[in-house]
Amino acid sequence: MTLAPPLPPALAPARSRARVLSPVLPVVAVVALLALPVSPGGEGGAGPADALSALVVLFCVVRLARARRRPLSRTAAVVLGLPVAGLTLAALGASSPGAGVGGLGRYLQIFVLVPAAVLLLIRDRSDVRLLAWSFVGLAGWQGAVGAHQFVTGTGASYQGEEIRAVGTFGPQDVMGMATVVSLGLVCALGLALDRTGGRRRLVAAACALALLLPLALSFSRGAWIATAVACSAQLVLAGLRRALRVGAVALAAGVVLVGGFGVGSAMLQERIGSITQVAAAPDQSVTDRYTMWAAAVGMWREQPLTGVGLKGFPEHRDAHASLALSAGSDTEGAGSAYRKQPLLSPHNMYLLVLGEQGLLGLLTLGGCWLALLVCSLRGLWRTRRSGTPGADCGYVACGLLLWQLTDFLYADIGGPSTVLTAVALGLVAWWALVGGDRTGEARDGREEALGR
Repeated sequence: MTLAPPLPPALAPARSRARVLSPVLPVVAVVALLALPVSPGGEGGAGPADALSALVVLFCVVRLARARRRPLSRTAAVVLGLPVAGLTLAALGASSPGAGVGGLGRYLQIFVLVPAAVLLLIRDRSDVRLLAWSFVGLAGWQGAVGAHQFVTGTGASYQGEEIRAVGTFGPQDVMGMATVVSLGLVCALGLALDRTGGRRRLVAAACALALLLPLALSFSRGAWIATAVACSAQLVLAGLRRALRVGAVALAAGVVLVGGFGVGSAMLQERIGSITQVAAAPDQSVTDRYTMWAAAVGMWREQPLTGVGLKGFPEHRDAHASLALSAGSDTEGAGSAYRKQPLLSPHNMYLLVLGEQGLLGLLTLGGCWLALLVCSLRGLWRTRRSGTPGADCGYVACGLLLWQLTDFLYADIGGPSTVLTAVALGLVAWWALVGGDRTGEARDGREEALGR
């Protein structure tokens, strides 16, 4: 075997720069753009980060064309391409061509194109860590803004007071900051579980603890539940003893914040208690949610195989909803005037897909997510069994996917923060389909060398 000759001294800096300037940096820029404030009174639709994500997909295509290599393995192509069949049929069944094309483009962006581009732009586990730290950094910024809003009374309106932490997303996207902070917390915990991280582990653990406060101040019950499920799963996967130790630390931090300093203790207790009040005395938001869930199920029963078509929920909602549904949710504060925001989705991704895309759409999208989950868990198990570095990337990937799958029980896509879901799915897809393999690190190194 012939060893490659060493690089001349003049070319050594170029090689070093090639290693530093990772192709995943444009994806990091997409995450960074979510730190920009949303214009007050905006509709909460696509933003600058969505536009940049389209450029990232184009950049990936150009890079693949120059490298002249097969973009995806057969397994990756099947898993990521699975939702296309259901989406295409649902687009054909939309009420208008515009609605069909618009809905198809949005779904392809979030669940197919951007995740595939992120998968292809990640070279190795160092890139995964870089992307995970960008999530943590964005969460820290949005959490700091949200905590300031609570302290100064400049947040979104909640129970007559403008104290709800929404970050830069405004009251039209009250789940935006909660989503960002939750995903950042999950990434920080995954990085902290690395047994070889040293000082990096301590920094990640401190970030995870610090993000508990803005997450609590978001008053988002769905984000709380999803974060609890994802973080608990990460800790159990890392070992039961570690789970008990970290759980005790988190519980102590919660007692100090809420009990010791009285950080919104009464409102938090009331909000937590309302999670179980779905039958006895639910608040109007819970009533609206369950009414819209029933409406989505009614649409599915009307068209069980293909649904009512993409973006068809608002048009068919009133025909299937009961009189218990309110006219909309009140939004105010955080720099925006009072407005009545219409309820245009069931706030449950699975039921939204079932109602608009039918059983076929739910099976294809759900099949994609289930395959990613199985492959991610298998990759983490292989990495831990072999003792190779990189288990922290597995914890991050599994945590992000479990958070998203749980949150989809209480939320669906929509708003500027949705592009973060696409980036997270791309990170998960890389771990599930490439990085979880014990030889993945070596393969990444060979592909990186060929790319040069």
